[in-house]
Parts: sequence; C-alpha cells; structure tokens
Amino acid sequence: MKKRWLLFAISLLLVLSACGGGGEAADKEPGSPAGGKKPETVTYQSENGPVEVPANPKRIVGLASAPNVIALGGNLVGVDPWTNMNPLFQAKLQGVEVVTDENLEKIVELNPDLIIAAPYMKNLDKLQQIAPTVVYTWGKLDYLSQQLEIGKLLNKEKEARQWVDDFKKRAEAAGKEIKAAIGENTTVSVIENGAKELYVYGDKWARGTEILFQAMGLRMPEKVKQLTLTEGYHSFSIEVLPEFAGDYMVFSKTPEADSSFLQTETWRNIPAVKNNRVIEINAKASSYSDPITLDYLLDIFTKGFLEKKAG
Repeated sequence: MKKRWLLFAISLLLVLSACGGGGEAADKEPGSPAGGKKPETVTYQSENGPVEVPANPKRIVGLASAPNVIALGGNLVGVDPWTNMNPLFQAKLQGVEVVTDENLEKIVELNPDLIIAAPYMKNLDKLQQIAPTVVYTWGKLDYLSQQLEIGKLLNKEKEARQWVDDFKKRAEAAGKEIKAAIGENTTVSVIENGAKELYVYGDKWARGTEILFQAMGLRMPEKVKQLTLTEGYHSFSIEVLPEFAGDYMVFSKTPEADSSFLQTETWRNIPAVKNNRVIEINAKASSYSDPITLDYLLDIFTKGFLEKKAG
C-alpha cells in the first residue's frame, strides 16, 4: 500500500510540475509557492550529465555534501544522518528533517527544489523524479574544488572562491610557522581508533589530513605514505602502532570505539606520546573536509603544534 501511494505521489508531482496550464496547481514547481511563476533555472554540469537546477535553490535535500551547503548558507530542508550527528553542525540543523536515500516519502513531503546525492546511493532515478538531483563522488574533486562546485551549484561561487583563497593563505602561513618551530623534516601521522583496529590516514581522507599534508606541507612517515597511496587509509593492530607513529601524532578519537590501547605499554612507549606530542581531535567532528570543519581543525592544529613545541 505504501509503495502504491509513493508511486502515485511522485507521479502526481511530476504531472503538476510539467503541466503548462490548468490554474494554480499547474504553475507550482517543487519548492515554489502555490500559484507562483516557474523559478528561473540554469544548466549545471553534474557527474551524471547536465541537470536543469534552480538558479537560486531554496529547499535543498543534502544526502551528500551537506556540510558544504551549510558553509555557504544554503537552506537545507533534509539532511543525511551522519551530518546531523556531527557536533559542528547540530545547532545549525535544528528543525531540519533527517533523511536517507530510502526515505522517498519523507523527501516528497519536504517538497525540495534540489537534491544533492552520491552515485552509490539507492533510488537515484526516483530522486530525479522528485526534484533536480546532482551527484558527487566523494574524493573525485580535491577538497577546495568541491567547495567551488557547490558554490556554482548554489549560485554562490563568489563566496566559495573568497573562502578558498583566504583559507589557502591562512593554512600556508600556519604551515610555515609550524615547520619553523618543529623542523622541516619532522613527521606527522593521523591515527584513529575503530571498533577492533586502528587506522592511519593519507593526505586526503578528512580528519584534517588535507590541512596537514596538502595546505601546510607537513611530512608523513614514508611507510604511511606508501601504504595509503591506493586506498587513502590503512588499518592495523595496536601491536604494530609504533611503525606508523610520526614524530607528532594527531589522534582522531572515536568516542564510542575501543580506547583501551591508550593504557598499554605499546602506546606509552611511543616517542610522540612520551614527549607529549599527541594532538587529540574528535573523530565525529572531523570526518568532513568542508569549510566549517577545516577552519575548526586549522585552529586546533596551529595551537596544538606550537603549544606542544613550546612545552
């Protein structure tokens, strides 16, 4: 019964949107007021081909790239569960419906005029029937280009460009200051605790890796560099942690995951731990590479490295 209702609702929405006459309901587009004129559209070159999108989208469902939308002040009416759980965004998402690619009924009710998704998601064909749908493959674009693309999509390219240019200057300056303090050849590794194992990350897997290794130009241990070239990360057991530890370590702590290894001799005997050169970040607040997250982590890293050097 639910399936039939959903198919009927989507079909009805399409008929009302496509109809050229017939009074007030016929003029209504997703996200537009009843009886209003059809909103102006532009052609956006998405990964899934050209898509006619609103020139100024007003009701966005962010199944992907939601943090980038938030950073540009886009109006989200629906957001994915992961972004909603992120402590950096919770205050900004009050009243926003939490949805997934399977919640088609909810998404129809939200009356979006734009949906942002990922190519691996389910029901992309049905989402495209509800509203113009643009997809992004995570990691296909570098973290700065991704923000510029979201800027183009939301007609906020100028704002996106201003942030990118400003961030690059600030991160580069911070990197120079940190390298002058800790040494050009000092290594840094980013470690995270999981349910049963640990992870070490390369130069483009969030957790601030883009800042540390791209924007700041800090060095990672050679072994880490080689093992993360393909996948972007490498999993391992606590016993071999010393092999992946840099002179400094950023510990991305997952609060609900096992942290008992912090009490082991293996951890305590790592030089970075002995020398108080571990910077802890919250994994839940660090799993994206959007402007809000990057500004948050840039501040933590700048203070963390310089304070630990001074100490």
